[in-house]
Amino acid sequence: MILILKGARIIDPSQNIDEVGDILIQDGIIVDLGSNLSKSSQTEKQSTQFVDISGCVVTPGLIDMHTHLREPGFEYKETIVSGCAAAAAGGFTSIACMPNTHPVNDNRSVTEFIIRKASSCSLVQVYPIAAISSGSEGKNLTDFWDLKEAGAVGFSDDGKPLMDSALMRRALEYADSLNLPVISHCEDLRLSSGGLMNENSISTELGLRGIPVVAEEVMVAREALLAEFTRTPVHIAHVSTAGSVRIIRDAKSRSIRITCETAPHYFTLTDDVLRSFNSDFKVNPPLREMNDVTALKQGLADGTIDAIASDHAPHALTDKEVEFEYAASGMVGLETSLGLSLKLVEDKILSWNDLIRKMSTDPARILRISKGTLRPGANADITVIDPEMVWTVEKHAFLSKGKNTPFHGWTLKGKAVITFVRGVITYQDKAFLDNRIKVAKRGKFYIS
Repeated sequence: MILILKGARIIDPSQNIDEVGDILIQDGIIVDLGSNLSKSSQTEKQSTQFVDISGCVVTPGLIDMHTHLREPGFEYKETIVSGCAAAAAGGFTSIACMPNTHPVNDNRSVTEFIIRKASSCSLVQVYPIAAISSGSEGKNLTDFWDLKEAGAVGFSDDGKPLMDSALMRRALEYADSLNLPVISHCEDLRLSSGGLMNENSISTELGLRGIPVVAEEVMVAREALLAEFTRTPVHIAHVSTAGSVRIIRDAKSRSIRITCETAPHYFTLTDDVLRSFNSDFKVNPPLREMNDVTALKQGLADGTIDAIASDHAPHALTDKEVEFEYAASGMVGLETSLGLSLKLVEDKILSWNDLIRKMSTDPARILRISKGTLRPGANADITVIDPEMVWTVEKHAFLSKGKNTPFHGWTLKGKAVITFVRGVITYQDKAFLDNRIKVAKRGKFYIS
């Protein structure tokens, strides 16, 4: 069957396309982009379905390169199925999941389990990130080759930063020989030990032990130096400080192969919100000061920061509704990531093209996966966004099992309304369908 998406603004950074037109999809593959594709003689040969999405923005499927799916081991927080459903609802067609499961994804069997479970629900493409070290204990490297063969697309001990510099050097060299990235959670555990929030006057006022910015920055500097020395690439996860942005910008100016990401909560919130002692604001690295938020926005604007990732970290109520000191770190983000990031476009910090590059094209490049494009011949992984839809974040309506979001009740503008994976709809927004979408088949319009 042929599917034609009609009349939307098509934005594809991989082809420098930003124009109104149609997309022709056949058997899950993008065949053509252009205007008036319905007049093509090819569409007369078999049943053709037309989807009128004028007024919407169509982009390559969004890619979240930093997600925690929790399964195996912590299914009470999230399952692969619920996490994939949340991703599709957020407009994501591909996600990369971190290895801090139980057991840790440090061997072939766990990697294959994740891929098999994700394939069975067919909602989004899941790319496992395997552990750098066995058990993420920072002592011995995992079998990178075997994990790559099983389907891992990168390596990280995320959540348990690798303190051994010699081991990180070997990891960078080994991963580069396999053309796979190493993703570093930059935190010096000796500097951050016992910390609950950003270290400054607010932490002193609240009586909470602080985590200094240097705990992140000293490790970012280490990774930059190791990448320079080994001439291998390194990717820095969830950048949160002005100093980290400065170090990475300087490293890039010296042609060091370093990339990085930040998350929406780091350029949206400051540590001032912790005066409420709401544990949904407790994340790691912690929320920082306004000067850090400003630096992150500048880093996004000038290209220092390559990607926006959700760092989706679902927790059960029993993990969060406890004293702040004992609450788990992290917040869910798959279903709010796009809406929060679109504020950067509204505020003219990023163009639409820049935003989609950071949420699709560049994550695909960093992970070395064949996604993030609408080129003819590519899988029809497509996100349809209604840029004018105003909606309220309702955590109880999340498809994720995790409800730990500080954005509950926020009003956001812009939302993913249809998600296609290989030409199949894996999510469609009911409010959008009820009010706007018309699907035509052989000239007859009906509501899908």
